[in-house]
Amino acid sequence: MSARMPAIFLGHGSPMNAIEDNAFRRAWAGLASHLPRPRAVLCISAHWETRGVALTAAARPETIHDFHGFPPELFAVRYPAPGDSGLAQTVANLLAPGGARLDARRGLDHGSWSVLLPMYPRADVPVVQLSLDTNEPASFHYELAQRLAPLREQGVLILGSGNIVHNLRLLDYRRADGFDWAVRFDREVKARIEARDHDALIRYDELGDDARQAVPTPEHYLPLLYVLALQNERERASFFNDRVVMGSISMTSVIIGELTGAGN
Repeated sequence: MSARMPAIFLGHGSPMNAIEDNAFRRAWAGLASHLPRPRAVLCISAHWETRGVALTAAARPETIHDFHGFPPELFAVRYPAPGDSGLAQTVANLLAPGGARLDARRGLDHGSWSVLLPMYPRADVPVVQLSLDTNEPASFHYELAQRLAPLREQGVLILGSGNIVHNLRLLDYRRADGFDWAVRFDREVKARIEARDHDALIRYDELGDDARQAVPTPEHYLPLLYVLALQNERERASFFNDRVVMGSISMTSVIIGELTGAGN
């Protein structure tokens, strides 16, 4: 495939976004209609943390309901997208030396299927997940992601799923907007993205007190770095779902590259 696929970071927020009719879900569905149709998706989700790097390699990965306290209709959701063991092996080869182990039993967690369900509701695009080795520093993840760049020329949509601001301890379900510190950090990250200041974003923990509250643990922030690492010198970044909700969750999402095709 000659067209370079964009790389996408989605702020996924609550799992309920997978089934509720809200602005976030509608934006994900609309995004897919403006993307070239991918031959496969490689998803880096906040919800698969491992020792070492792993890739899903199941032919039919199960739908993992890795949450609690939500209504039965959310637990009833199934997303039966096929896997792609060939893509998993290709990714493992790109990540060598060091590589990644192939996991034939791991399914798709809600960081993947909650956003892919609105985007590709027929579940007919193969999906492979790449895990996060959160024992490694942010620089490791950025450098690892750079090795994935050839996939964009091969029709693979690289999708990071997390949240720029994610602090469940301070969550306020009654609040529609964000706490001041959360809004400030979200704006700071967007400004650094627009300035292509990736070094500062890798060293996010040096961005002050707001960063410490916004990113108390790294797993929801790191998928952003996988997408930024794929930006070349000619590509711009654009934003959508640009909101902080429930006080401490940023839904801000990032597109690297041009939306040049259509069809989901």
